[in-house]
Amino acid sequence: MAFGTFTTPVSWQEGDYTVTRTNSWSPPGDHPTGAGMLLYVKDGVLEKVEGDPQQSITKGALPIRMLSLPEYVYSPYRILHPLRRDPARRGDDAAWEQCTWDEAYDLVVENVRRCTEQYGSNSIATFVGTGREAGNWGPTMSCRVFNSPNVVYMQSGWSCYGPRMACTSYVLGAPYPELDYASQYPTSYDDPRWQRPEVILIWGKEPLKSNPDGFWGHSIVDMYAMGTKFIVVDPRLTWEAARADIWLQVRPGTDAALGMAFCNVIISEDLYDHDFVEKWCFGFEQFAERVQTMSVAEAAKICEVPERKIVEAARLYATAKPAALQWGLAVDQKPNGIQMGFCCLAMMAITGNIDNPGGNIMGAIDIGGLGSGYTDLDPQSKINEQVGVDEYPAMVRTQQFTHPDVVLDELEKEDSLFHMGFFTSANAIANPCNLPKRWEEALARLEFNVVMDIVMTPTAEAVCDLFLPVNTYAERDMYVATHYGACGTWIGAIKKAVTVGEAKSDITIMRELGTRLRPELWERYRTDIEYIDDQKLCTLKTPDGRPLTMQDLFDHGTYHVDYEYRKYEKGLLRPDGQPGFMTPTGRIELYSTMLEAWGDDPLPYYEEPPTSPHATPEYAAEYPLVLSTGARTWSYFHSEQRHVPLLREVEPWPLVDINPKDAEKRGLHDGDWVWLENDVGRCKMKLSVKPGQKEGALASQHGWWYPEREASAPSLFDVYEVNVNNLVPYKTIGKLGWGAPFKCLMCKISLAEPPADIDKIEEVYHG
Repeated sequence: MAFGTFTTPVSWQEGDYTVTRTNSWSPPGDHPTGAGMLLYVKDGVLEKVEGDPQQSITKGALPIRMLSLPEYVYSPYRILHPLRRDPARRGDDAAWEQCTWDEAYDLVVENVRRCTEQYGSNSIATFVGTGREAGNWGPTMSCRVFNSPNVVYMQSGWSCYGPRMACTSYVLGAPYPELDYASQYPTSYDDPRWQRPEVILIWGKEPLKSNPDGFWGHSIVDMYAMGTKFIVVDPRLTWEAARADIWLQVRPGTDAALGMAFCNVIISEDLYDHDFVEKWCFGFEQFAERVQTMSVAEAAKICEVPERKIVEAARLYATAKPAALQWGLAVDQKPNGIQMGFCCLAMMAITGNIDNPGGNIMGAIDIGGLGSGYTDLDPQSKINEQVGVDEYPAMVRTQQFTHPDVVLDELEKEDSLFHMGFFTSANAIANPCNLPKRWEEALARLEFNVVMDIVMTPTAEAVCDLFLPVNTYAERDMYVATHYGACGTWIGAIKKAVTVGEAKSDITIMRELGTRLRPELWERYRTDIEYIDDQKLCTLKTPDGRPLTMQDLFDHGTYHVDYEYRKYEKGLLRPDGQPGFMTPTGRIELYSTMLEAWGDDPLPYYEEPPTSPHATPEYAAEYPLVLSTGARTWSYFHSEQRHVPLLREVEPWPLVDINPKDAEKRGLHDGDWVWLENDVGRCKMKLSVKPGQKEGALASQHGWWYPEREASAPSLFDVYEVNVNNLVPYKTIGKLGWGAPFKCLMCKISLAEPPADIDKIEEVYHG
């Protein structure tokens, strides 16, 4: 184990400024990369932000979301005191009134106890969002505070990270394998144990914009500058694709066919690692036989990419030593996502690029509570009471969350199990729900709803009765762990620099509610730090053998795991200390006994998207364009930050990208306002004509709403006008419950009237 190599303390004076060293997480929203930051405070006010050049991962660089932190902290849209209103006046912005924290807590306790007595504690559902810190505490809030196992992430098919995590557990028996970008070393790329990947295969991911789940996107730039080659699979011309040696502009939704063809080439041309496969893989013969059913010619036809490029890309990846694969959200967001994830893991395995320097690294340390708190289902038998466990056991038992589609079904029943909702980091109506209006109407049936957030959102306005304001990472003490601790490489300190209003941290609210509702579990924790030390950091050891503490992180800034490669050889992946992997066979399962046990095919297979030019030609005749949603931006994290002037100046409107030929056919031009529409719904966006966009396919942003517009219902900040999730169908998911077609919809596009307030908004955000 090693601490960071900082030469300055956590806080110091620099002229009139108090400078505090910290790391980002949320809010404002971002994945837990932990960008190193220096916060400059004068007279108690955060005035400016700079990147921390001594932080080993980000090295002084910051995304624009981090640079806009002062505007976020002091935004006039922020809510800084608890608010309540009569449930009968939901949707009426004028009905909110300020209350004290004690009054707010009394309301929560009163309703929790009432629902528990009348309906049982499982009638309380905790709704969580994605990526933000609060998502980490959702299971703990639900299980240890409300005594309910019903934790809900409201995206159909849990189509974000879930399919990849599940497939990894089935095939590797391990957490998410990440590209080795030297995050485990205090000296980063200079550590002699690290090797630069010769090739990185970037599949359905835009890491430079998204910094996904703990991966620092700019490390892609670093490695490119060192000579690493890129293979990119993406229908869009991204920064990464523009610099790729091979760019495969795949038809959205067909990735599993391409993945099978890659594996076919690697095996049939004898490019696989015989020694690794023989020692550490199970079911290779059956796997090889299966992928031979997907010829390169067939995959080229399905995916609309040249045969030659498929072969060249597979060869380049397989022969590079080392090579790494970055698989992104596009893997998840289709009903066939588990099978595509299977192919990605198989490619890592058969080329011997699992847990090797410069390949894909794996977590192994005892991270204790660093993850998302799933172990708080106490007693464990309550897992059997989670909604959806009978219909989709593979999802519910693997993720230990309720199944989102089954939750919607349950909410709509006259005799629904659910009677109270607690929303933490979850602006569900704007993102991530498909059919958001249907979700709004279903959530409105609950008797009492509480929300923890920063600003008033469409979800809070529409369905909530109590608003608990949370503070930013500039206002709290906390830690950040890459990949939520799953890769176990790096932990950074978040240090409080300012106080703003009465906002509290997610942990403080959880502790204080827990002390009132279940004192036997909570009253011993008087501070957030006491809770974190005892429940989250306790299993990690300092270099001198002590349990790691928050004070250690404050003293040293960061903590790095003493990382070991090829842990499968050393018995470091299994609790019994034996070599191998934590799967039923002890090997990487190219024939997955877990998938077979859950009732799915134990080998990868390809299925066409639910609607497509091939599968549904009559439908495609009316809705001819393939639509991929969720395009990442430089400025925003999902539905957050639309109220920040700097970010709205950079990206003021929701955009949908189109190929010039597709625009010309329809008489459309760059900057036009358009309707995207299918038989499920429609939304309005601004057109961006992009020569690099695949012909016949669109790529749209997501999470949009307008904080400057009318808050009260039915407007709700005009969220429904601009919500691309209106077009995502109901419960169109994979066999085991994973994956919905967010990235392989079909739609048509037509000219729309510009927003009536376009000049006003342009003036506000552009001066």
